[in-house]
Amino acid sequence: MSQAIIENSATDDISEGVLLDAVNLALHYEMAVDESVVVLGEDVATNGGVFRATVGLKDKFGFKRVMDTPLAEALISGMAVGMATQGLKPVCEIQFMGFIFPAFEHLFCHAARMRNRTRGRMSCPMVLRAPYGGGIHAPEHHSESTEALIAHIPGIRVVVPSSPARAYGLLLAAIRDPDPVVFLEPKRIYRTSQQPINNNGAALPLDTCFTLREGTDISLISWGACIPDALMAAETLQQQNISAEVIDVATIKPLDMRTILSSVVTTGRCVIIHEAARSFGVGAEISAQVSEKCFLNLLAPVQRVTGFDTHMPYFKNENYYLPNSEDIVAAALETFKE
Repeated sequence: MSQAIIENSATDDISEGVLLDAVNLALHYEMAVDESVVVLGEDVATNGGVFRATVGLKDKFGFKRVMDTPLAEALISGMAVGMATQGLKPVCEIQFMGFIFPAFEHLFCHAARMRNRTRGRMSCPMVLRAPYGGGIHAPEHHSESTEALIAHIPGIRVVVPSSPARAYGLLLAAIRDPDPVVFLEPKRIYRTSQQPINNNGAALPLDTCFTLREGTDISLISWGACIPDALMAAETLQQQNISAEVIDVATIKPLDMRTILSSVVTTGRCVIIHEAARSFGVGAEISAQVSEKCFLNLLAPVQRVTGFDTHMPYFKNENYYLPNSEDIVAAALETFKE
């Protein structure tokens, strides 16, 4: 069910911060209250991570709980699986999503299958963090959005935050979850906007969409770095007397289709936005379910605004690939021509 967004509730320790700060705060909080939480990855200890998401953890919790690893993603995920099955809660970092593929061996073949393999006797409470997506003018292997690959595998949750407050609450929930979670951090919005972060240890629910803006005429469905564009598009549509509902999927596996379908039943129109390649993506799955279950409610075909079926271009050419608010508005207006 849709979770009401209350980003600035009663406080213990509220500070302004960007999404990157929220990740750091969540790691600090959970490591302080739960000694079984450990952090490992390339340069996460001494240097504090390539984006500085783990700054200060080694100084506070020591090298036995915050560990630099070799440049070996298969080793990182394999260690995390072993730790998770023996009473620890590892949070491992892959420096960029483009480097995640060697980690799939242990993530897919062992972490995802542990509960089923042991008929519930064992679980695998690990979190695999990875910066992902375009928008920072990076070279090859640094800008992939391959979340659909992971979402296809049973037994793994895939979570994508879109704001500092949601990054904080969702990461806490991911660490506390008894099964493996892949936590994808959209680096395009790592430092783009500040927001009050309530560092009180309150987790947000997984497997739940967040309705960020209510509307009656069209549903804009997205996640991660495309959420600010969707909200901007909703503002533009409002100027044309079109009321857009904006839904942040947040957990793309498993999908909270109840919230999405309820929105589309109300509005009758749907645009799905993501920066991953168009074919075989999460947007295609959402579109299929909306078409199957809301066919008689739809006033127009579902529209998708996505990246292209190519690899992410280098540097400033990323701008030709990434969806933007103008693309979303154009797709939304197309649904009113039907």
